[in-house]
Amino acid sequence: MQDWFDVAKKIDSLVQEAAASAGLEDTFSAEIRSADPRFGDLQANGALPYAKRAKTNPRQIAQALVAKLQENEELSDKADISIAGPGFINFKFKPSFQLAWLSTFRDGESFRAAAGTLNSGEKVVVDYGSPNTAKQMHVGHIRSIVIGEAICRLLEFCGAEVVRDNHIGDWGTPYGKLFYAYKRHLDEAALEKDPLEELERLYKLGSKLADDEKVLEECRQELVDLQAGKPESIELWEKVNALSIQGLETIYKELDVNYDCYLGESFYRDKVEQVYQELNDAGLSEESKGAVVVFHPEHSRFAKQPFIIRKSDGASNYATTDLATMLYRTEHFKATSVVIVTDDRQKDHFEQLDLTTQKWFEKTGRTMPKFSHVMFGKINGEDGKVIKSRSGDPIRLRQLIDEAVERAAKIVREKNSSLSEEELAHISQVIGVSAIKYADLSNNRTSDYIFTWDKLLSFEGNTAPYLLYAAARIQSIFRKLDDSQLQDLESKASEFETAEEIALANKIISFVGVLQSTIEQLRPHLLCSYLFELSGAYSSFYSANKVIVPEVDVQSRRLLLCQRTLVVLQSGLKLLGIPTLSRM
Repeated sequence: MQDWFDVAKKIDSLVQEAAASAGLEDTFSAEIRSADPRFGDLQANGALPYAKRAKTNPRQIAQALVAKLQENEELSDKADISIAGPGFINFKFKPSFQLAWLSTFRDGESFRAAAGTLNSGEKVVVDYGSPNTAKQMHVGHIRSIVIGEAICRLLEFCGAEVVRDNHIGDWGTPYGKLFYAYKRHLDEAALEKDPLEELERLYKLGSKLADDEKVLEECRQELVDLQAGKPESIELWEKVNALSIQGLETIYKELDVNYDCYLGESFYRDKVEQVYQELNDAGLSEESKGAVVVFHPEHSRFAKQPFIIRKSDGASNYATTDLATMLYRTEHFKATSVVIVTDDRQKDHFEQLDLTTQKWFEKTGRTMPKFSHVMFGKINGEDGKVIKSRSGDPIRLRQLIDEAVERAAKIVREKNSSLSEEELAHISQVIGVSAIKYADLSNNRTSDYIFTWDKLLSFEGNTAPYLLYAAARIQSIFRKLDDSQLQDLESKASEFETAEEIALANKIISFVGVLQSTIEQLRPHLLCSYLFELSGAYSSFYSANKVIVPEVDVQSRRLLLCQRTLVVLQSGLKLLGIPTLSRM
């Protein structure tokens, strides 16, 4: 049964074997997809395009395939096979197969063990978060953090080795103004209480004071001293970065995010000369208007839009350090794949980075890792504009989290006044933070979305509170039973019979295919949509089928469905970075 973990993939393999046995050319593709529930659970759609290419009758092709498939006892034991229309091949799972599948994949560990084969052997560096040091994170940072973390968890669950890298902005011109203000206007108590708040205040003050030409010159000198490696400047720079990371990690902890490394821009400043030299030696770079650039003649835009790797003043830039980053991740981490999570405004930059790295690595005999730029859209307010505070400034992430928890506490208190203050605080924290995360993840990442408190904290619809409540409601069933009623459900259960039982079983089985699609596209909203649909299938099942009944076999199979639904909900939400609650 283990090799049936991914049912769609297994059936695809069996159809391919049947096609070869039936004498079809190796250009045949099974094209497995979900079927109309009236006809089956999965459908092979390959006969039609194959017949069109071969100029033959698609139904005859389908009949030949079905004849071969029905000879396969392994498949015929598990599904009924039929033909619909001009040549669609439908597979309807037998209740015995559904029960056997749910008996085999019984908990989070069994799912993880089987899913671990999907991306086994991959080493993936995921670059996400990436704020600037000495600044508070604002609402715009949330998308990179939660999308990136979900991708990391999904990849790990499916067998990949993941390196979480926070490529922070920890170098450059802002430090001159920050250092000037730090040395003259530091509030030690404020720095100890909230490092990021105080550092940001100092940077803003330094920027304002730099309107004076004399102050601006002193700021420039601070930057020159830092870039020259003056010990006093390096010591202050290290302190500022350490305090910044300390401040960032207080929020990361609340979001349940833990990075493996913080290799920011500064880490690569002594690695750019190799980039310049190798691109020049490979004939990929050229001088243009005093700068060193790379053009891509084969590209409609980048034939004339340069990828600037050395500015006209001789300084490096994002392109240079990002190329050095690609080299380091390939050689040091031995990455087979690199995933970078940023907003869609950086689309051109990362497309040029990908093209340049491919050509550079090919010229130097290196293996290019798979590169994915995971782009995301903006978070807008109800007015359709980028969400901001009443003052017009970006809303700080700290404030957003605090407000979410406060609003969640009010809702929870209204729904359950018997909770202790400790229970209320815990439940509100989980719901508030999860609501923010899920609101982001449940939207297609490439789209902008509207942020509304009423929607994201609602206990109805595709929201975190709704899914958390669904999981808690299932657990409330188990609390009413003794251990003997929950033991050996698999051996005591009869095969599924009602339409709702069968639909729920099939929805649980489809969890694997959803994981695969989510990872292939790096779009967490696919998993969110599935979990919402699973909760809906469970709700339909629970409304139409009484779970606690006198018949042991019926009760056992229905408890089995409850338990497996809970396992998938808990596993899926955990992959999204959302913990479940036992009661709400």
